[in-house]
Amino acid sequence: MQATQTIWHNGKYKPWAEATTHVMAHALHYGSSVFEGIRVYEKEGRPVGFRVREHMQRLFDSARVYRITIPYTLDELVDACHGVVSRNDLNSAYLRPIAYRGYGSIGLAPKDDLPVDVAVAAIEWGAYLGEEAREKGARVCVSSWQRVAPNTIPAGVKAGGTYLSSQLISMEAHRLGYDEGLGLSADGTLSEGAGENLFLVKNGVLITPPQASSILAGITRDTVIRLAHAMGFEVREQALSREALYTADELFLTGTAAEVTPVASVDDLDIGCGSRGPVTQRIQDAFFGLFSGDTEDHFGWLEPIAADRAATDRVASAS
Repeated sequence: MQATQTIWHNGKYKPWAEATTHVMAHALHYGSSVFEGIRVYEKEGRPVGFRVREHMQRLFDSARVYRITIPYTLDELVDACHGVVSRNDLNSAYLRPIAYRGYGSIGLAPKDDLPVDVAVAAIEWGAYLGEEAREKGARVCVSSWQRVAPNTIPAGVKAGGTYLSSQLISMEAHRLGYDEGLGLSADGTLSEGAGENLFLVKNGVLITPPQASSILAGITRDTVIRLAHAMGFEVREQALSREALYTADELFLTGTAAEVTPVASVDDLDIGCGSRGPVTQRIQDAFFGLFSGDTEDHFGWLEPIAADRAATDRVASAS
């Protein structure tokens, strides 16, 4: 990860190296943070944010579950997203908004004296699983680590502590020589990747595990479902057995970081032709076509990033 110049932190734009927090921050010890990942794409020479407001709304929804009160409005944080892109002169970017319990009492249950710190950073980040995987397909394995069971840690919330599970899955996969790992839910059915949702293609039908299978119902997942419906595909959300992986015609992963990435093999068994399949290619083309202009943005997902600093200065002056 290459540092950019400026981060929005607690209402102010700061140099990258000065956006710091105390080592005794509650979030560092107990994982009490919620965060998002947002892509900004270059379209016709200008940056456009992809479903920025939906991501920010999910940040607030995640915070509500953990009773984290974010001391800024949704509009202020959207303005901050615009600001870190324009002030860092980026045409494409990966944004990381985060809200976390800061420095105060050390007890596990947060006290009223704990501040909630908020930051939005922007970095340049390419294909999460690599350009080759995006074109030819990733090699994945089923992890020995299962996803969290319902009513333990809420899998549908994008919180820092939840991603310890994802780290175990991904580290195991890398140690074994794979690009990524897939987790099973507590009942042994398919859940999702370490940081991605999963889609199977069987007989031309797209099938994806439901939210009850301990998944984060991703915004890119929703994007693919809606694009697929618009293209005439049938999409089913249903529980899936592990063996469904090995007999699928095609597999692909979705996520803000992963975007739409085909799966070439699972546990060293080729899926379909052992490369990107035709349905996955059509889904990829439709998704990336949103940013090239080949796919019409009928849903209003793209938000041009403010070229001037009016929006960003409004946030800074209010702090």
